Amino acid sequence: MSDARTPTLLDKGPLAAALIEQWATIDSVLDGLTPDQWAAASPLPGWSVHDVVAHLIGTESMLAGVEPPVAADAVPAAAHVHNPIGAYNERWIVGLRDLSPEQMLARYRDITSRRAAALDAMTQDDFDAPAMTPVGPDSYGRFMRTRLFDCWFHEHDIRDAVGLPGDEGGVRGEYAIAELLPGLGFAVGKKGGAPQGSSVTFALSGPLARDIHVAVEGRAAVVPQLPRPATATLTLDSRLFTRLCGGRVAGADRLAEITVTGDVEFGRRIATNLGFTI
Repeated sequence: MSDARTPTLLDKGPLAAALIEQWATIDSVLDGLTPDQWAAASPLPGWSVHDVVAHLIGTESMLAGVEPPVAADAVPAAAHVHNPIGAYNERWIVGLRDLSPEQMLARYRDITSRRAAALDAMTQDDFDAPAMTPVGPDSYGRFMRTRLFDCWFHEHDIRDAVGLPGDEGGVRGEYAIAELLPGLGFAVGKKGGAPQGSSVTFALSGPLARDIHVAVEGRAAVVPQLPRPATATLTLDSRLFTRLCGGRVAGADRLAEITVTGDVEFGRRIATNLGFTI
């Protein structure tokens, strides 16, 4: 989470363009889906592809000042809902569940078109202005990066649900992983129980190939480099890495796809505790 005293300032032009491109990419994926594919289970517990799209519509509608289609007390309890944000999301899931794929796509196109126009009308000062974001007080630009991150993840949730691979690199992927990395210290230090003085390197191959270093010096955090070899190095594909961090797959089920060097037991514990996004 960013410190409210040091907001994340991001150039409005390229970020807004990437977010609008992300919406268009999801549109192109949805446009070719069959009714059975819309009904397919997504990697998110309790959600079909239809539900993922309802969530996307709902969040952009909220930002446009549109209220959910059903009241909170009209939403039944669900095992996959764990917090107020999840409960809010369900108001859109339940409220749009009876719409056909054609109606859903039309509604998605309408709200993303309206949101694109709103972004185009904003200035850099608007993007730099303080805002409450899903990760706490920051800038409106940071909020839009979280939106791109969320939409990018959900694009690949949809693709994974229907077996339709897509490009996970490029500008949109770079914005998405930049939003992902601030939470990695929590995953390593808190969830993975990494002790003081330890460190982890994630050696990623694939479309977002890079080395990511996390050091536990006081509070675990991503650092540019390590002064010595990592306590454990985890070598894996970036596509698997993002899904592990996003809780889409369980690390315990995918250890065969992760090469651990150094302290293997420690590295495997980190790999099985990477899921941290909401």
